[in-house]
Amino acid sequence: MTPALLRVEELVAGYGKPVVGPVSLTLEPGEVVGLWGANGSGKSTLLNAIAEQADILSGRIRRAPALTLAYQAQHPVRLATLPLTGAEFLRYADASSTGMPAALQRGLRRRIDRLSGGEYQLLCVWAALAGHAELVLLDEPTNNLDPERETLLVEMLAPGRAAPGVAVRATRARRAVLVVSHTRAFLERVCSRVIEITGC
Repeated sequence: MTPALLRVEELVAGYGKPVVGPVSLTLEPGEVVGLWGANGSGKSTLLNAIAEQADILSGRIRRAPALTLAYQAQHPVRLATLPLTGAEFLRYADASSTGMPAALQRGLRRRIDRLSGGEYQLLCVWAALAGHAELVLLDEPTNNLDPERETLLVEMLAPGRAAPGVAVRATRARRAVLVVSHTRAFLERVCSRVIEITGC
C-alpha cells in the first residue's frame, strides 16, 4: 500500500491565535482534493500551516519523508524589477513547457509583468504542476480567470485529464494537489473529493 503524502490530524492553526480547526485530512498520491468554505473560514491559513507559514497551535501535520512541495499563493507576486519572459519563468521554476496548451504558449515569449492577471495565474499553476513537486498547494487559482481560462484550468487539474506536459515528470504518479476555493462548483469539476472548512 502506498503511504499517504500528507496527514493533518486535529490541526488548529493560526497566527498567534486560532484561525482554523480542528481539521483532519489525508492526501494520497494522485489525488486532487478541494478545500471549500466561505471567505474568512481559514482555508488559506490551513495551506499556510501545511507550507510552514502559519503557527500550529495544536494537532499535527505528518508529511511523507523528503516530500517536495509547490505553493501558489492567492495573489502571485510579479516583480517588474525581474523582467523574465514566460519561458524564463518556467526554466527558473524547473518546469517543462512540453504539452502546454496553445493558449498558454502565447505568453512564453512575453515578459511576465506584461501578461494579464489571468495569463499569469495560469502560468503559475502550470509551473507548479509541471515541476518536481509531489504536493501542489493552490490557493484560489480561479482568481483573475475569465470562463475560457477557467476551462483551461479545469483541463489542467481534472483527474484523468491532466495536461500532457505534466506527465513528463517522474514524480507525477505520486503527485497530489490540494486546491482552495470559495466556489464549490469549480471544486466539484476538478476534485475527487471536497472538504468543507468552517473556521474555529
